[in-house]
Amino acid sequence: MSEVEPGDGTSPYEGDSAPHRLDGPPHRVDAVPVEARAFQGQRAGIVTRTAANTVDFLLVVTVLAGGYAAWSAVKFLVNPTRFSFPAPSWLILLLCFELMLFVYFTVSWATTGRTFGDHQLGLRVVNFRGEPLRWAGAVIRAAFCCLLPIGLYWAAVSSTNRSVQDSVLRTSVVYDWTVRRRTTRRVTRPG
Repeated sequence: MSEVEPGDGTSPYEGDSAPHRLDGPPHRVDAVPVEARAFQGQRAGIVTRTAANTVDFLLVVTVLAGGYAAWSAVKFLVNPTRFSFPAPSWLILLLCFELMLFVYFTVSWATTGRTFGDHQLGLRVVNFRGEPLRWAGAVIRAAFCCLLPIGLYWAAVSSTNRSVQDSVLRTSVVYDWTVRRRTTRRVTRPG
């Protein structure tokens, strides 16, 4: 057996300042990219928020298209000789979209504080204390965002980068690349 000498081109740690060892001190790993650290915790602007909402819109449309395809497939399997594609009205499509968007926003904001689009762009929705929204707050904010989506663009003229929904509900959308988990309080009983 031969030992691997540093600098001979065979070390898997070539270029590292220190090899990764199990018995050494743990290395500090920062989840926030170096370029983004100056923005961490600041309110997001209209461009980033619009991009995140576009990703969310496309995700919901894709899920609805998948639901339509599944509905069509079931209809075909039930009666292939008299098959025709379903033709829901625009009102039904709009209601399905709004319902799906409402559920998606509510669950995302109440559990992780971010939707998929927010995650992709490093955003998180927080309350006035900087904490994740609770279920009641997530429901109200999701309903407000579904009923008045144009309210997002108030952030373009707001000096605090807040949408109409944020201003009314005292929430903020901030840059946050960290991973947060809700901590549950342990209730201890005497005895």
